[in-house]
Amino acid sequence: MLDWPPMAGRQVVVDGSNIATEGRSLPSLAQLDEAVRAYQAEHPDDTMIVVVDATFGHRIDPSERRAFEEAEAAGELSSPPAGAIGRGDRFLLQIADRTGATVLSNDSFQEFHGEYPWLFEEGRLIGGKPVQGVGWIFTPRTPVRGPKSRVAVRAGKRAAQRPEKKVTNEAREAIAEATADAVAPKPGNKNRGRRRGRGPADPVNEPLAFITFIADHPLGSEVEATVDSFTSHGAFVMCNGARCYVPLTGLGDPPPRSAKDVLKRGEPRAFVVQALDPPRRGIELALPGVAKVAGVPTEETVEAEIAEHARAKAPANKKAAAKKRATTAKKRAATKAPADPVAGPAPAQLFEAEPEPTVPEPEPAVTTLEPKKATRKKTAAKKKAAIKKKAPAAKKASARKKAAEPKKAAKAAAKKKARPKKATTKKATTKKAAPPG
Repeated sequence: MLDWPPMAGRQVVVDGSNIATEGRSLPSLAQLDEAVRAYQAEHPDDTMIVVVDATFGHRIDPSERRAFEEAEAAGELSSPPAGAIGRGDRFLLQIADRTGATVLSNDSFQEFHGEYPWLFEEGRLIGGKPVQGVGWIFTPRTPVRGPKSRVAVRAGKRAAQRPEKKVTNEAREAIAEATADAVAPKPGNKNRGRRRGRGPADPVNEPLAFITFIADHPLGSEVEATVDSFTSHGAFVMCNGARCYVPLTGLGDPPPRSAKDVLKRGEPRAFVVQALDPPRRGIELALPGVAKVAGVPTEETVEAEIAEHARAKAPANKKAAAKKRATTAKKRAATKAPADPVAGPAPAQLFEAEPEPTVPEPEPAVTTLEPKKATRKKTAAKKKAAIKKKAPAAKKASARKKAAEPKKAAKAAAKKKARPKKATTKKATTKKAAPPG
């Protein structure tokens, strides 16, 4: 344990994470212990509370973790609960604010200047640095102001000057309508009919975000919003989780040609709540010098809200259509597939698929193809053999024909010779048969 003796006197809250990291990239428990002991030696009547952030024990050297756990168990170190907003700074300043203590830190706490203005009071902030060969030097200091400080101070002033919240009749009606829509949405709420000829009343914000905004920011109140996107007639801004619209008429008099001439994307600007659009859960803002508080939003705002909802709805419709096509394709594939009444339901088929002759089916196809090739080869061989056999037979037949031709010719010549003899014999017989003169 660190063994810091209790003392009576002024209360001092030590920003342990800041002092332990002074001049280093990672915190050191030994350096923090050295600084606390040096301050106690210099101011023995002061009582000290050392606060570190929730990640301090994970960032110190592993050799110091056991001593850190012992000091934390003994109550010598305090840390905020895990997930605390603002790390340990808000926790530390809350302790100092409640006890009226002095803060020992080299941090300026710029984001808390509007919430804790006493940081600028004399003697409320002390800084400390180790000097080589001398030791720790502690001196009063004033917080450094910067961009975060200016934003925090403006927000603090607005909160201090904000009058008591009075909910107007328009706000009550808007809250009632949004609450009813959140508790029991109407069946046709997504595709409402046209309202006053200005398009469907599709919601821009969720009911809770809309109700919270109206409750915190009545008509005419000033808010700080961040520019999110641009349209042809204005710009959308985000304020406390609610999506608001700033028409061109709310950016200048006369209105600018484009919202980009006045605003920049991601830029935080101050606006005035100019009108509410309960049916669409819309909020209309305007610049402070141009705002004209009214109960009804301008036509520009209504048209922009309708167009914005249509753009947001288009990707969802495409996804739904693609999903529908996929399901119809699956159904078609299922209807085309042959149904097996014996196989039973789909899960059973996974286990009964093994005994079925589904895998060997390709084998007969392969074997049937091979015999076809063989038969083709055999038929070709038979044709060749038949051609070869026919060729000698044709040669023999031609040879026989050639051999028979002389014989036929001789026979024909003999016949020709024999024919005249017959004629002479006939003539002789005719002469013999004739009567004598």
